[in-house]
Amino acid sequence: MMPERTIAPVPLGTLYRHGDVLLRVVGHLPSGLWPSSGVILAHGEVTGHSHRIEHPETVQLWEQGSQKFLEVKAPIAHLIHEEHHTIELPRGLYQVWKQREYRPEAPIDVAD
Repeated sequence: MMPERTIAPVPLGTLYRHGDVLLRVVGHLPSGLWPSSGVILAHGEVTGHSHRIEHPETVQLWEQGSQKFLEVKAPIAHLIHEEHHTIELPRGLYQVWKQREYRPEAPIDVAD
């Protein structure tokens, strides 16, 4: 079970977009999350590439069902992908979403 964490060095609600992945700065992690051993935030369905953290030791990924949260423990973590520029994520807590697009028949994940 995860320990209680509260960190917010950047304004709450700040958004970071990396291709079809969206991260939002949050003030705390919800209860019931479990640590994940991975650093992949999303896989690209079309190319097979992935949105991932460059140095695994800088972060902890937390999951429960389809919910994902990222804890950046180092001053900066690098989010990388073969088709996008690297972005720097400052120390903090982030909710992670794979963006979806609306179609009248049903919402679907954005293909990357």
